Amino acid sequence: MVTLGNAANTDILCSNIEGTKFVHIQVKTFLPGNATCSVGIKAENDNGPNFFWVLGGIPDPPEKNFRYFIIPSAVMAENVFRAHKIWERTPGKDGRQHSQDTKFRTVHIPPASNQYSWDISQFEDRWDLIEEKLL
Repeated sequence: MVTLGNAANTDILCSNIEGTKFVHIQVKTFLPGNATCSVGIKAENDNGPNFFWVLGGIPDPPEKNFRYFIIPSAVMAENVFRAHKIWERTPGKDGRQHSQDTKFRTVHIPPASNQYSWDISQFEDRWDLIEEKLL
């Protein structure tokens, strides 16, 4: 079920056929070939074992391959927080301090990486992580 913004932090509420088990899914999109996917500061929150982030690569033109990364909330929270703290401590262009008040966080899409990134390649097409919660 698509929540249409009526459920905090949940874009899609997914259940098993019986309607007895649920997972919450937050979706963020990126263009395949782009090095990053932007998420908000709320990505630093662990919303529990039944909450997942799906980073979806929507190709243009749509005839190309889609890419999906299914990331558990706890993994996203820990790694986004850690990567952002490294980014804050690392000088930017011309040695300037990075802004401490930005609400944006960045997840690097493989094969892209830098000193702030963490490797999400192990989560590509891991729909089984959601399926396991619904069994």
